[in-house]
Amino acid sequence: QVQLQESGPGLVKPSQTLSLTCAVSGGSITTSGYSWTWIRQPPGKGREWIAVIRYDGSTYYNPSLKSRTSISRDTSKNQFSLQLNSVTPEDTAVYYCAGGPGLRVGVQGYDYWGQGTQVTVSS
Repeated sequence: QVQLQESGPGLVKPSQTLSLTCAVSGGSITTSGYSWTWIRQPPGKGREWIAVIRYDGSTYYNPSLKSRTSISRDTSKNQFSLQLNSVTPEDTAVYYCAGGPGLRVGVQGYDYWGQGTQVTVSS
């Protein structure tokens, strides 16, 4: 079955760039019709959709984060990545990668989820 695994630093300093990678196994990120997304959940708050990259490389972003966010992929490694620039303590959250068929821009309805990775923004 398809499995997703997030990786990246658990601690980032304010004003720096947060970089996370999601490795996908058991399926290809270029499978027609599939989308791969990043979602986060700050402590004590609900989940927030960040960005999605589709099987064809097209991307969509949460307007509130778009100016600081970049989602990309490496098809040779079957993984996709997130970069969030100029982070502040408000970016502290558990970050999840998720995916599945169709195009979704919210926090629900994905067939596959990573376990999540804690990222703390602190000096």
